[in-house]
Amino acid sequence: MNPEDTPAETPLFERIGGEPAVRALVDRFYDLMDLEPGYAALRATHGSTLDESRDKLFWFLCGWLGGPEHYTSRFGHPRLRARHMPFAIGVKERDQWVACMDQAMAECATPEELRTRLKASFFNTADWMRNKGL
Repeated sequence: MNPEDTPAETPLFERIGGEPAVRALVDRFYDLMDLEPGYAALRATHGSTLDESRDKLFWFLCGWLGGPEHYTSRFGHPRLRARHMPFAIGVKERDQWVACMDQAMAECATPEELRTRLKASFFNTADWMRNKGL
């Protein structure tokens, strides 16, 4: 069998359930961040409202997961690290971000194999965003 005969892997965007599932995941993530005391340090890095953050993460994740490039069509290249430099992100914030997203994925019934894969990718990205010691 030739590689070109092998069907391409279904994009993560489709596997997670498309825009409705990404929106539900992002909304649950920010709801948890706002409600759970265990995510207080993470919540403190955001402004008084989470509306803009919700939209930007939704737009970003759609493209990052292989779906529509909503974020780049609005803002250009994500430049994640540069855009997050104004915010103090250390180990605590990284760990809370990953834990909050993992809880949101669990509560949104993200399939376990996909959840495990995404959690590892989210951790690597969140770790790369750190800009302070601890």
